[in-house]
Amino acid sequence: MSAHAQTAEKGLNTVLLCQESYVCSGTDEAVFECDECGTLQCQRCEEELHRQERLRNHERTRIRPGHVPYCDNCKGANGNIMHNNATGSRQRAAMRCQMCKINLCVECQKRMHAGGNKRKHPITVYHSSKPQEEEEEGMDEETKRRRMTEKVASFLLVDETEEIQVMNEEDFIKKLDCKPDQHLKVVSIFGNTGDGKSHTLNHTFFYGREVFKTSPAQESCTVGVWAGYDPVHKMVVIDTEGLLGATVNVSQRTRLLLKVLAISDLVIYRTHADRLHNDLFKFLGDASEAYLKHFTKELKATTARCGLDVPLSTLGPAVIIFHETVHTKLLGSDHPSEAPEKLIQDRFRKLSRFPEAFSSIHYKGTRTYNPPTDFSGLRIAVEHQLENNTTRSPRQPGVIFKALKALSDRFSGEIPDDQMAHSSFFPDEYFTCSTVCLSCGCGCKNSMNHAKEGVPHEAKSRCRYSHQYDNRVYTCKACYERGKEVSVVPKTSASTDSPWMGLAKYAWSGYVIECPDCGVVYRSRQYWFGNQDPVDTVVRTEIEHVWPGTDGFLKDNNNAAQRLLDGMNFMAQSVSELSLGPTKAVTSWLTDQIAPAYWRPNSQILNCNKCGTSFKDNDTKHHCRACGEGFCDGCSSKTRPVPERGWGPAPVRVCDNCHDSRGIRLDVPESQTEEEGGTLIARKVGEAVQNTLGAVVTAIDIPLGLVKDAARPAYWVPDHEILHCHNCQKEFNIKLSKHHCRACGQGFCDECSNERRAVPSRGWDHPVRVCFNCNKKPGDL
Repeated sequence: MSAHAQTAEKGLNTVLLCQESYVCSGTDEAVFECDECGTLQCQRCEEELHRQERLRNHERTRIRPGHVPYCDNCKGANGNIMHNNATGSRQRAAMRCQMCKINLCVECQKRMHAGGNKRKHPITVYHSSKPQEEEEEGMDEETKRRRMTEKVASFLLVDETEEIQVMNEEDFIKKLDCKPDQHLKVVSIFGNTGDGKSHTLNHTFFYGREVFKTSPAQESCTVGVWAGYDPVHKMVVIDTEGLLGATVNVSQRTRLLLKVLAISDLVIYRTHADRLHNDLFKFLGDASEAYLKHFTKELKATTARCGLDVPLSTLGPAVIIFHETVHTKLLGSDHPSEAPEKLIQDRFRKLSRFPEAFSSIHYKGTRTYNPPTDFSGLRIAVEHQLENNTTRSPRQPGVIFKALKALSDRFSGEIPDDQMAHSSFFPDEYFTCSTVCLSCGCGCKNSMNHAKEGVPHEAKSRCRYSHQYDNRVYTCKACYERGKEVSVVPKTSASTDSPWMGLAKYAWSGYVIECPDCGVVYRSRQYWFGNQDPVDTVVRTEIEHVWPGTDGFLKDNNNAAQRLLDGMNFMAQSVSELSLGPTKAVTSWLTDQIAPAYWRPNSQILNCNKCGTSFKDNDTKHHCRACGEGFCDGCSSKTRPVPERGWGPAPVRVCDNCHDSRGIRLDVPESQTEEEGGTLIARKVGEAVQNTLGAVVTAIDIPLGLVKDAARPAYWVPDHEILHCHNCQKEFNIKLSKHHCRACGQGFCDECSNERRAVPSRGWDHPVRVCFNCNKKPGDL
């Protein structure tokens, strides 16, 4: 029998000596075992070592009779624990080498003392005299808890694409390694990437064991959602992927976090920042809003659909903000009279975030002067919240899985890029035009101050119609079908009509729509009945954006009333400023302009057609409504209806010859043409004006003032709002008259608006008054 075997057989449990040799030089009996130091320590060495700030939080175990230390060889040279078995746990020593003065497990002893001179080293075998049950009875509570967590392992619950990696309830329970009827709560952790979420869970609930993977690399070591079972606190611990990480599917990852939050009973928000950032409050505020809006209703439906014995709470989880600082004070240190939770609520209020979904929000802070971090305060806070069952009750693991599965099935699928909420330090709003469409509310996509370069406003989306702004644009349908887009507008008269003839036609057949290429394509009253809408026949409608500072689109361009007032105003000025002779000339000119085609022009009537009396300047010429010849007052004093000419049924002036031929039908066409009918209406309007021409000099100003606002086109600025000239800012008074520009509708003095130019877009096809600014614009107005 070898010396090694003989020594092993004779070996007894010797006194365990201090392995730290910090004060006693390794001669005193060991009293404590420090797992984080990895050594057995005497009373003096333990006190001196752990008096230091950085070692104060080490977990120590008091050595009892029959205690077996850990294998010293399982601890590598770099200080990391080396796992030599399949379970991944550190091994207890089986023997002690008296020569090497180290404790060795069976595997390390075989590897180190298998050959050479070490085979002859004296070995002392450790014998455990107590059964396992008796050994556990002798353990303190902390040691029992540590022993319970030695076999805990985490598993991937949901991957980064929101796919659940557990097949069913049985698989979920098997991976948790818990009993199916065990009632559990769910604790999850959130926070920014790199803030130590996995490290926090490992040291808070698993005594520093790496249940959740940690890594010093820059890449995130936690991708997706990982879960593990804590047998001490009877809860499912969930580790989540960090916020603000290097990921492509940001929106899907964020939605995944909200699903985890919805099934959690307690949420730990871990932050390592010296000061609480707004990201924390915005995330919790938005999560609360999403929970109330989407998950509350779905959790109720899941309870009814799955027939769960334990109803899923529609009130959100409790939140613990775990704040670790290094260089700054903890929240509330400067205000001892105010609770940190009140300061947190104030921050939420300032950011317009209201975390109403959460049952409670608590703050737990720790200041780390020297590593490692003290997690004992967080563990106590979590244990206190787990004992509170007023709003969130424990439930079986199958219920937890069903809730997660229901939320995952309900809220899944890819999120389109245009619906993703992208965050940027330099959003487009910093550099794009801030002008917003008055009709649809969308913003201009051009760069800031683009108007200085003459670039018009432009939006990405299409606009919607608003009756308030009437933002329709008409284009000629015939031109559009030929590949050309020509804008047209409704107006009083065609461009080829004279002002008075156009006014007469408007009274006869309504407004017109004229295309520059196709001519007049529509008249509103072209037929006595059956007139169709122009949109159904000759024009296309497009909706355009309404930008502030611009005019409307299809506002009333039917300026017939204003044109009539302009003509009356012109005649009134002529009558008041000129003598009777020129007034007669104006009257004769006006009569010729609106006379029917069969009337003899005034300039050709020198003598009465019956008695031959020569007309003088003061004499009045009268036209017979039947034959159209000129007569003096004595030869045309009789009246009768002339329906053949369109005068009827009221009696009108006719000559003696036509009056005597009452039974004889006049030789006229049976139907009036459109132009003759329009001329007749114009003549009737002219007669009404001539009949009152004598009173115009004294009374014309009053009716003009009364009807001017009613007659003005819709785009004109009302007279009562015009106090100064829009160009020179002169104040209007009795001596300084105000004039409207026919293009922009603003009010100007005569000096600033004495240009004349056609404005087709407003229905003014003949030269009319425009201001200096509009006159400078190139192209058609």
